[in-house]
Amino acid sequence: MSDTPFGFGLPPEEPESGDEGKKKGDQGGQGGPANPFGFGGAGLPGGADNPFAAMFGSMNPNDLGAAFQQLGQMLSYEGGPVNWDMAKDIARQTVAQGTTDGVKDSSVGPAERAAVEEAVRLADLWLDGVTSLPSGAGSAVAWSRAEWVEATLPVWKELVDPVAERVGAAMGQVLPEEMQAMAGPLLGMMRSMGGAMFGQQIGQAVGVLAGEVVGSTDIGLPLGPAGRAALLPLNIEAFGKDLGVPSDEVRLYLALREAAHQRLFAHVPWLRSHLFGAVEGYARGIKVDTSKLEDVVGGLDPSNPEQLQEALQGGMFQPQDTPEQKAALARLETALALVEGWVDAVVHEAAKPRLTSADALRETLRRRRASGGPAEQTFATLIGLELRPRRLRDASRLWASLTDARGVDGRDGLWEHPDMLPTASDLDDPDGFVHREQLDFSEIDKMLGEAARQTDRDEDGEGGQK
Repeated sequence: MSDTPFGFGLPPEEPESGDEGKKKGDQGGQGGPANPFGFGGAGLPGGADNPFAAMFGSMNPNDLGAAFQQLGQMLSYEGGPVNWDMAKDIARQTVAQGTTDGVKDSSVGPAERAAVEEAVRLADLWLDGVTSLPSGAGSAVAWSRAEWVEATLPVWKELVDPVAERVGAAMGQVLPEEMQAMAGPLLGMMRSMGGAMFGQQIGQAVGVLAGEVVGSTDIGLPLGPAGRAALLPLNIEAFGKDLGVPSDEVRLYLALREAAHQRLFAHVPWLRSHLFGAVEGYARGIKVDTSKLEDVVGGLDPSNPEQLQEALQGGMFQPQDTPEQKAALARLETALALVEGWVDAVVHEAAKPRLTSADALRETLRRRRASGGPAEQTFATLIGLELRPRRLRDASRLWASLTDARGVDGRDGLWEHPDMLPTASDLDDPDGFVHREQLDFSEIDKMLGEAARQTDRDEDGEGGQK
């Protein structure tokens, strides 16, 4: 399998003087290679190595009151597996600091909003000719980075909570039942600290992503509100800066991708639950190495929060790689590849005759998806879940071949039922799938419906004879 994480880094550069590691570490412009989930740098005030260093700083007596107040808030947290209030605060702080190239977030002006609305409107018009799925965007919005954070956090919560909850539940399974009551305060503190750690790390990852994404569907999942196509003008400008492509073409091409995603998620009702169900299936398959956790917990000093921080970064709760997880990830990877492959094929068909830069933009986005940015790496480091559209090119070629063989309606009709979609093995043999006899689920539905009606008639007849 090719290693194509879903990340949002810039296209990879070829090493010029053997300093390959540095270039890879600088990918995406943020985060440190030595600590992919990075508590330092762009994520926290002062660029400290971890949140506690950021909290206590140089131990200036004037700052101790605020520092202990923040620590108290962390320890008093009694919510779910992730402290989402903290995640939101950290994400907003990260956005406010700006990206390392010095670009700060800014409010979207009327002209930018109008340009986004016009681009989405035109994109939908072009897509009408290349797909049978109608428009899925009831509205088009232009977001700042901060607005992207606010709008997408509910979906991040839906994605992360099932995994974090399974990992966090292992904390209560470490000690024998008769000892858990005695160790209650310690376990409660660890849960609070764990929720804070997850919140800080997820918050940093989301904040970094806000400086890189160009819309609401960059990762192949619907992160924004349903039916709302969203683009980030500031990030689109940064994306197209060195491409040598007119800005209106860049905006329109990205609007095509956003609008295509919106059509798919709006008119394939089972797709969202299928993707998120794969994430939940991954969570259900998590098995934590409790023997390692027992050793770590036994050596923790409740009065030393940095010790717990180090344990978390060292993989204290790192899930084991189980067959259930592998199966769930395989389903997720295939589904993401099919989603991204369909969008890639449809957008290319719409853009190729109209935009001179269509080929260049297509390849740039493919490389961008394949390179993997620091935010994707941090998300994977925290919960072991990598959202990867593996074999994107294979899926795109398969959808294009289906268009040639079965037409637009035949291709898009496969989204009517998950059992009709290509599988991972079909990506190995696209010609075999393309020319395979189609299953007609509509005929099966008709047969089942007729059988049900006949059963009702028979029951009514029996009732009349009594």
